[in-house]
Amino acid sequence: MWKGTLNFGLVSVPVKLYSAVVHKDVHFHQLHGRDHARIVQRRFCSAEGEEVDYSEIVKGYELAPGRYVVVEADEVAALEPTFTRTIDIEDFVQMDEIDLIYLDRPYFLVPNRGGARSYRLLLEAMRETGKVGVGRIVLRSREQLVAIRPREDALLMFTMNFGDEIQQPASFSELEDTEVEVGERELEVARRLVDSIAREFDIDNYRDTYREALLDLIDRKANGEQVVLEPPVQQESLQAPDLMSALEASLAEVRARREQDGEPAGRGRPAAGKAGASAKTSGGKAKTPSGKPLPTGKRAPADGKREPAAKPATGKRKVA
Repeated sequence: MWKGTLNFGLVSVPVKLYSAVVHKDVHFHQLHGRDHARIVQRRFCSAEGEEVDYSEIVKGYELAPGRYVVVEADEVAALEPTFTRTIDIEDFVQMDEIDLIYLDRPYFLVPNRGGARSYRLLLEAMRETGKVGVGRIVLRSREQLVAIRPREDALLMFTMNFGDEIQQPASFSELEDTEVEVGERELEVARRLVDSIAREFDIDNYRDTYREALLDLIDRKANGEQVVLEPPVQQESLQAPDLMSALEASLAEVRARREQDGEPAGRGRPAAGKAGASAKTSGGKAKTPSGKPLPTGKRAPADGKREPAAKPATGKRKVA
């Protein structure tokens, strides 16, 4: 999505930029219920009630309800940062000096043609010193602050939020009355509860169950099933009479669950299984989101290369 050079000191490293994250949200198109034709959105003037051509649209900044300052396209263009093919590292800092709230979107920086040697030199130097590079890049007509650090055998670049973009806790009125007393016994039970639920972090333990259930529903409907879903039963949790009772009940619940699972009392939760394999496609035939062939006469949903979907975790299902 971007090619240029990564500069530190007088060293220039030819690099390419790739997004490090592929979001797998399930997207739908709006269709006409009668004939399933796509719905087309048009721009209308709220005062005249008539469709407006795109060439007649200008940008306006709202000062107050109904009051705007119009800014012309050439005025915006004159203020945009000059597009360059460079990422200039201004400082090297320790990673633990950067609060996670400043990190935004991750990208991979990989060497471009002729940049393998200088790329490896920078990667190894940063790895051995434990430093993170902080610099700037122009992306999509906006200057971005970035942090660059090694990750395995690649450089990982995070776009960063500027300091004045971060909300300060003092701005929330709900936090004004936080000077409360915490008893030592309550704190001790709370620590034990946290320790009892703690385990080593593994990203594969966490799945997007809603997306998997939604893709499973699309698969089944695409294959001709008549599916009836019942809404999940809402279970009301029992309210403990006080904070201490709630902590002790929670701790007892964790212990009981461990005993039921046959897990030793002093250990955290077991790791969940790895995520399922990606769907395979072959033969050029229409596929459902999980790669299953569609029955004759059926159309595949728009994205035919998503991962296989698991069955919904909540709610009962009946197949008519």
